[in-house]
Amino acid sequence: MSRRTARRTVAARGQVGAGRHCPYPTPSPTAAPLTVARFAKSQCRPCPSRAQCTSTTDSARTVGFPPRELHVLQLRVRTEQQTPEWKARYAVRSGVEGTVNEFAHGHGMRRCRYRGHGKAHVQHVLTAIAVNIERLRRLPPTEEPPTPRRPTAFQNYLDQREMPRPKSWRTLGT
Repeated sequence: MSRRTARRTVAARGQVGAGRHCPYPTPSPTAAPLTVARFAKSQCRPCPSRAQCTSTTDSARTVGFPPRELHVLQLRVRTEQQTPEWKARYAVRSGVEGTVNEFAHGHGMRRCRYRGHGKAHVQHVLTAIAVNIERLRRLPPTEEPPTPRRPTAFQNYLDQREMPRPKSWRTLGT
């Protein structure tokens, strides 16, 4: 790897960089400006540590350095990402991102089959229902019987007055 000095860049084996450009233009207007150091092919090709620096086929090496403030921020954030608290917070985000990825790639939700917000919403809701059914189908069966539903207010009213109620309300009309 390389380290920066005041006006030159020195590689791991003591090779001095062929040139240095500061600030280097970046493709995005929001990207941080880089300081770029270049090493010649003749410096990189015979170096025994080249595999640690680059994997390019033409044996040239270009190293970009972010501003010091950004580098310090990156180090602090990467250290924070190793804590159990951060990993617990990220687990939630990871689950959400997995669901979004499943919808986008597994069910073709990047494109809508219908025109109009109403029809698109129906497609999204039905796709979400289908995904939930697929996930429920994959759950292991439970050995416990399902808990019975609590009586409704009307059923409680009938029970308090000791009025008979049929087992199925669908058979009332027969």
